[in-house]
Amino acid sequence: MHMVEAREIDGPAGVPPLLWRPLDHAPCHQRCRGAGNRFRALQTGGMRLEETQMHHAGRLFKLAVVGMAAATRTMQLVNARDGGPRPATDVMDAALLPAAEAIGATLEGKTARQQNPHPRHSLAWLAWIVARLGGWNCYYKPPGPKTMHAGWAQFAARGTGFFIAITQINV
Repeated sequence: MHMVEAREIDGPAGVPPLLWRPLDHAPCHQRCRGAGNRFRALQTGGMRLEETQMHHAGRLFKLAVVGMAAATRTMQLVNARDGGPRPATDVMDAALLPAAEAIGATLEGKTARQQNPHPRHSLAWLAWIVARLGGWNCYYKPPGPKTMHAGWAQFAARGTGFFIAITQINV
């Protein structure tokens, strides 16, 4: 069992400082790195919540909840990039699977590294597609939260277009 203790310094006057003590089987450095990735998914390059101009606490809280949902999806994609048994439908509706298939086929290249190595319809397969849409070139370091967030925005736009085109054809 491992523990990390993070304590807020220079917090608001009259408010007890935050104290975070997560217990886990993962080594402490992995836990801290994971927390940093989740925080990055909400900040610059991700949801950019620090740039909001909201001043009402209730509204900012609602925005943060929406941001956490998006950050959770981003981190699920980052965590799935190396493989695993989870289905793609953990982060998207099954109706978008044909769109992912069509989009993914356009992203594959000629070399083995430019081919999606994961089983179709797995979360890892979807993460590969989203990472490619986010600008990852299949070489160098693996895609992180910024790449996945950017890729998801591209996937959502293209998937919506695909879905609209298919429904218009069937009318």
